[in-house]
Amino acid sequence: MDVILLERVAKLGQMGDVVSVKDGYARNFLLPQEKALRASEANIKAFEAQKAQLEARNLETKKEAEALAVKLDGEQFVVIRSASDSGALYGSVTTRDAADAATENGFSVDRKQVALKAPIKDLGLHEVHVLLHPEVEATIILNVARSTEEAELQAEGKSIQELAAEAEAQAEFEIAELFDDIGSAASDDDDLAEVVDTPEDASEE
Repeated sequence: MDVILLERVAKLGQMGDVVSVKDGYARNFLLPQEKALRASEANIKAFEAQKAQLEARNLETKKEAEALAVKLDGEQFVVIRSASDSGALYGSVTTRDAADAATENGFSVDRKQVALKAPIKDLGLHEVHVLLHPEVEATIILNVARSTEEAELQAEGKSIQELAAEAEAQAEFEIAELFDDIGSAASDDDDLAEVVDTPEDASEE
């Protein structure tokens, strides 16, 4: 199907370009999203008549998107999820979760603007692209963790493997200390027994 683009579409063309696309792509995405019109003679004439208005509107929305991108780019948002000790999530983090995390922190982001190649299925820091406008993109970081404390440690640059190793080392240290305490207590008992036995031995002499 031949369509005329009403805005820039990645890998297709710029506003006003007439391009050939698969019928399904046009019917399911370009036309319902109002990114294009069927390239009929009447629609091309209508576009030409409205071109200046469409370009002005596009420029205005682009400026708004650029202003938002300056604030949003590089922001880090925490998403709390349950996960195994190895860091695999019980479930996944989706475009909706990313949009909700940004919105909860005061940014107006729609799930359709979030670009994820695949759902996030592991703990850690994940770069996510947000398409604010056909010509404007921002990158955010999703800090996926099991708790706010874990998220803070991850934000400092510690991986889930490092955190697990630290927790294991701490547990081993505590166990070692416990055995030291038990050994010390046993030693004190032996010393006390010797002190108690000494007077009796002395009296026998």
